[in-house]
Amino acid sequence: MELNNSRTINAWCMYDWANSVYSLVITSAIFPIYYNAVTTASDGSDLVNFFGWNVSNSVLYSYSLSFSFLFVAAILPILSGIADYGGKKKFFMKIFVYIGSFACIGLYFFTGDNIEWAIICSVLASIGYSGSLVFYDAFLPEIASEDRFDKISAKGYSLGYIGSVILLVLNLVMIEMYDVFGFADKGIATRFAFLTVGVWWLGFSQITFWRVPDNVFNLKERTNLFTEGYKELRKVWRAVKDEKMTKIFLLAFFFYNMGVQTVMYLAATFGAKELELESSQLIITVLLIQIVAIAGAYAFAHLSSKKGNKFSLLTMVFIWIFVCLGAYFVYNANEFYLLAFVVGLVMGGIQSLSRSTFAKLIPENTIDHASYFSFYDVTYNLSIVVGTFSYGLIDQITNSMRNSTLALMLFFLVGMGFLLLLKLPDHLKRRA
Repeated sequence: MELNNSRTINAWCMYDWANSVYSLVITSAIFPIYYNAVTTASDGSDLVNFFGWNVSNSVLYSYSLSFSFLFVAAILPILSGIADYGGKKKFFMKIFVYIGSFACIGLYFFTGDNIEWAIICSVLASIGYSGSLVFYDAFLPEIASEDRFDKISAKGYSLGYIGSVILLVLNLVMIEMYDVFGFADKGIATRFAFLTVGVWWLGFSQITFWRVPDNVFNLKERTNLFTEGYKELRKVWRAVKDEKMTKIFLLAFFFYNMGVQTVMYLAATFGAKELELESSQLIITVLLIQIVAIAGAYAFAHLSSKKGNKFSLLTMVFIWIFVCLGAYFVYNANEFYLLAFVVGLVMGGIQSLSRSTFAKLIPENTIDHASYFSFYDVTYNLSIVVGTFSYGLIDQITNSMRNSTLALMLFFLVGMGFLLLLKLPDHLKRRA
């Protein structure tokens, strides 16, 4: 496979364009606001009945996200081993894309009374999204040389932010001018937005599937894929155990990603419940984050080229610590907007650089890229499980999401501690 082929790289980056609409519209913007609105009673009560269990709507949402990521963390390692041994990365990626995109389409039927249907669809959408990423990320070291990882990863995330903003703006116009588009009310228009996410995700991902190679390597004759997949995973696990810097990076990533992802998933809920911001204000906040994140991804990729990945990651984690502290003291919309600007600046950079840094840590001659990235993505998913669950638990115990933000600050501090132990300048020499 020819490395650094521009058409292949652009097609790979298009999957960020395809799936990021889920991250923005479903997890960050329209769905959380709609979900909060239709599950809050006229008397202001936020209790919902979920299969006979009375629980706060925000707590239920946090716990359901935690479950989805825990499920993915449990199944991905063995699937990645099978994908590496049998050359089936694209096959498994397609399965998760179809699960996620059709689950988003299913959210069209969520009217407020069928809370169980909404949670099931949102869980499946989350599984589809996070499950597809391990196989998607694993293609990066197979299509590009190491010196291009940072910029290509940043390009992917930036395309994702641009595409998701475009669809979000179109959806907002459709919701606000619902009668022009032939909808009876804003509720139906909002539900139709969920359908557009599924169609967008499913449609644009075909560009990636068309250009990204099925299998870069010539593998052994296939026998029992499950057994051989397990052996492949075990081989990579032994290799990872011997790589001290890889283990330290994964520990650092585990803790700081708890904070990053929890902020992304629950920022709109925080604004709605703690600051009582209107839907329009929350949408402005989300748009601001996405637009600033485009510049942030490239800015920190450039900083990394000058100062190294470790310096860039430490700088961003340091900023995240003050974001969490600042969130505790935010009480009005303008302060929330300012905080959102800072979040956007470091959100794109920390995600793209984390992915490219781990890609550089993978041994040069390995063919087990999906298995290696399964450790990265399992760490990613488990960190979200702990982060969202902790956030929801503290919210449930104290009845304040502000207290939850302080817990996130502690996660970032621990992550920074592990980053300080990294010796990336020596370990990540450019390969000739």
